[in-house]
Amino acid sequence: MNSAEGSGRLQGRVALITGASHGIGRAVAIRFAHEGAEVVLVGRTQAALEEADDQIRVTGGRASLIPANLRDGTVIDRMGAAVFERWGRLDVLVGNAGVLGVLSPLGHIDPAVWDEVIAVNLTANWRLIRSFDPLLRASASGRAIFVTSGVAPGRAYWGGYAVSKGALETLARTYAQEVANTSVRVNLINPGATRTRMRAAAFPVENPQSLKPSDDERLMEAFVSLAEPACDRNGDIVAP
Repeated sequence: MNSAEGSGRLQGRVALITGASHGIGRAVAIRFAHEGAEVVLVGRTQAALEEADDQIRVTGGRASLIPANLRDGTVIDRMGAAVFERWGRLDVLVGNAGVLGVLSPLGHIDPAVWDEVIAVNLTANWRLIRSFDPLLRASASGRAIFVTSGVAPGRAYWGGYAVSKGALETLARTYAQEVANTSVRVNLINPGATRTRMRAAAFPVENPQSLKPSDDERLMEAFVSLAEPACDRNGDIVAP
């Protein structure tokens, strides 16, 4: 199947997806490409990005790869500059990259672990907004989608992860209010229990076959719907 056989709901749109090496991010990148988008894949592992690129090319899609550690804010700034030089705009930003840290009482978390979780799950998304806001505004219909979690309101022993996702929701909703009078729309997706490496790390004795796959159709449909030019939702949390 090639991208021309898809519905083309994202035809001609430029979409950047973080955490695209594995799991939900990879699935989103492949689906967006199938829907006609030109995708920019951001992830820490070159080999995994190349595997995702191979899958996209098989379906007739086009992808650009950016190996990057999102803890480095200057890398994000350079990404923004590179997208501007090539396309002059960004139509869709998907902030998906995240790390779990440790499941532990708050007082037992190593400061280095805490700093990494906040840096990747929260600060990196702020840096993405800082770098790509002008490019989203340059699009006729810029869309930003951030991935949250059911633990965002707070959950015992989920420590930095819960805190970072709660703060991410506040960040996204603040941004949504700031762009309410523009053509940009900002929303969040809570994927729920999904078969990912992070889920396996959090629940090592859980049967992964009892969970929906990372490319679950309802989940992918939610991402595509929020990325479409016709989407008028803003500041919402979607739970497929």
